[in-house]
Amino acid sequence: MSIKTTIEKKLADAFEPERLEVINESHLHAGHHHVESGHQMTFDGTGETHFRVRIVSPAFAGMSRVERHRAVNDLLTPELKAGLHALAIEPAAPGEKTRW
Repeated sequence: MSIKTTIEKKLADAFEPERLEVINESHLHAGHHHVESGHQMTFDGTGETHFRVRIVSPAFAGMSRVERHRAVNDLLTPELKAGLHALAIEPAAPGEKTRW
């Protein structure tokens, strides 16, 4: 199963969102530098390492922005530990304005 599919399933199961979009943005980061296992690496833009999550869920009602981010990050900790390098999170509760 791809990382994208895993992320989508985990978010759908945990938050029952009204809207969910998981976007692989790895290609946008080609040429960027990062440290992996203590070594400076140049990212080639392939694979599934950088994602943007856009999610609207009733579960976020009454939560602060930080609490929402923490909830998503906590859920995806195994993926982050396994090589997911970056995760941009755009969470909202129903009725809140989104930029997307």
